[in-house]
Amino acid sequence: MAPPLSGLAYGAAMPVRCVAFDADAILSAPDLAEVLAELTGAVVLGLVTNVNADAERRTLAGRFDFRLAADDIGIRKPDRRMFTMAAAAAGCYPVELVYVGDDPVNDVVAAQAAGSRGVWLNRTGALRPPGIEPDATMADLTELAAVLARFDDEEAAALETVGVGPHREPWPTDPQFDPVLLAGGDRRNVVDRYRYWREAAIVADLDQHRHSFHVAIENWRHDRNIGAVVRNANAFGAAGVHIVGRRRWNRRGAMATDRYLPVHYHECIADLVVWAAGEGLVVVGIDNVEGSVALETAEIPARCVLLFGQEGPGLSPEAIEAATEVCSIAQFGSTRSLNAGVASGIAMHAWIRAHALSPA
Repeated sequence: MAPPLSGLAYGAAMPVRCVAFDADAILSAPDLAEVLAELTGAVVLGLVTNVNADAERRTLAGRFDFRLAADDIGIRKPDRRMFTMAAAAAGCYPVELVYVGDDPVNDVVAAQAAGSRGVWLNRTGALRPPGIEPDATMADLTELAAVLARFDDEEAAALETVGVGPHREPWPTDPQFDPVLLAGGDRRNVVDRYRYWREAAIVADLDQHRHSFHVAIENWRHDRNIGAVVRNANAFGAAGVHIVGRRRWNRRGAMATDRYLPVHYHECIADLVVWAAGEGLVVVGIDNVEGSVALETAEIPARCVLLFGQEGPGLSPEAIEAATEVCSIAQFGSTRSLNAGVASGIAMHAWIRAHALSPA
């Protein structure tokens, strides 16, 4: 049976609690029995698979705590819901789940999009596809124990440097405080003001003083930098984040900050523009393109959507056409563009300087 969820799981550093596998990847593995014997009892074991083969049922029957098959639940990898459902079946959060498979997209990128770790079982020594960064790569399953130990060591190191321990008694009795965090410590990446607060209480308090700008990013090619953009938006008090295009993105870089601000999705730029117009917001593009205005001297509207393009190519022609104004960030080196996360931080801070800081 899966262990109960811990109150410390609100974005804290957490050890591995579940390991799930792609059935196809491990069916013929000669080292499977040895690996499963080593993991049994230490973590929850699961299967998340797009196949429903009798051979899988016979070979792996009784070896796993849960099994999610595409034919049974009506969705297939790379749908990230397969992995959030796996975490729910294991009684853990997605960040506590490690998924092992041999398909870089279906098994690695999809797991990472759900906030889990994706481990690539690469028995043939194939080249890593461009733009895909597994959390670990293994030549065979016997390496898994060492990989899991490394993950746990990384989490333990984070716990030593982030957050605070149990609250000194007597504990505060205000309803915003979480008794579980007061007792066990608060390892979340939150400012001191919100230490030991319930997550819902933090969100409610932030809702009282969010700024009037929103942040949007095009995601037509699965941009791994969106997590950093979301984290910046939280840090600067944005009213919300809007992801245009693909809904799949790597939440690990957000450091759980997506739990503290609204994240909206739009199918295309036209949908974002219609929404912004209905809210009385001006769309301001951020990109170094011909005809752009220097961000350093531009007058950024107080009520606006700061729109960022895909890492590398930048804003699409549709986004440039839709923006009321496009602002560029001054650069002095050889690279054409900044990392999307870095660019978003610069642009948001420019808004803060213009509208949120008291004059000297």
